[in-house]
Amino acid sequence: MPQKMQLIGSLTSPFVRKVRIVAAEKFIDYELVVDVPWDENTRVPAYNPLGKVPVWVLEDGKTLFDSRVIVEYLEHVSPVGHLLPKDARPRIAVKRWEALADGVCDAAALIFLERKRPKDKQDPEWIERQMAKVQAGLKMMSDDIGNQTWCTGEFFCLADIAIGCALGYLEFRFPEIDWRRTHPNLSELFDRMMQRPAFKETAPVA
Repeated sequence: MPQKMQLIGSLTSPFVRKVRIVAAEKFIDYELVVDVPWDENTRVPAYNPLGKVPVWVLEDGKTLFDSRVIVEYLEHVSPVGHLLPKDARPRIAVKRWEALADGVCDAAALIFLERKRPKDKQDPEWIERQMAKVQAGLKMMSDDIGNQTWCTGEFFCLADIAIGCALGYLEFRFPEIDWRRTHPNLSELFDRMMQRPAFKETAPVA
């Protein structure tokens, strides 16, 4: 008998949050299973050999991993609230935004993990290189959005969700990065995102 679809992940991961928001915006029913990959008793590797979240478990028990793969799947599961354009060029433009947001999250997560190591074992140059990626990513986001209401213009889509999750992760883990002051248009975009129930309900908490 088919089982209910599940999302396996932590409550602080921006990648898991992206999937949760997409599922909420598209009214897709699923069960959230909280599992932190670096916990001693994690079961994530049983679902994803790479040991990363999010993992989406289908009704037949098969799994999907990598947030970009999962949200692409969810876009086709429900006809409600299309978040990806059908035409190739605008679709690639949205996926480019998603790749940029995910890249910022990847660099930020590497900094977070490096800082969890004993102080004498941390690599300041490595942290600096990753931080440079975060700052460069923020500048490109800000430059590309300009004065637009949403990332691709007047319509809310996956690009906005991805960027919003990246900004939310930075605000949560890196309050010292003053991106709201340096990029006020990103601050305005993030505040618009936080008015949506799916964003409010998935905000990370310590």
